[in-house]
Amino acid sequence: MGRYDNNILSSTGSLDTINKRRYYESLLDPTIPVDITDIYVMTTVGDRLDSLAWNYYADATLWWIISAANPDLRKDSLYLQPGMQIRIPADYQYVISLFQDQNTTR
Repeated sequence: MGRYDNNILSSTGSLDTINKRRYYESLLDPTIPVDITDIYVMTTVGDRLDSLAWNYYADATLWWIISAANPDLRKDSLYLQPGMQIRIPADYQYVISLFQDQNTTR
């Protein structure tokens, strides 16, 4: 998956963290259309984006899909405030394809 590619290596073979950070910062989150199959949950104490991704997608690394579907969320934390309504796109594979299309044509 494009977001987690680790192919940005320096000439010595070690990970070039400066270039990697620039690469990730340059990626664009897709605009995820609302769909009738989307899931809505109310957050409780201790909920995190990665744990919700694990519960609904069986893959904690897909937390960014839930984050992109909820643009009002803080971008500096995986933790969620209790009592928030969160939209979880049901068709995460479609969102991944949107992300790849948007970021490979740049």
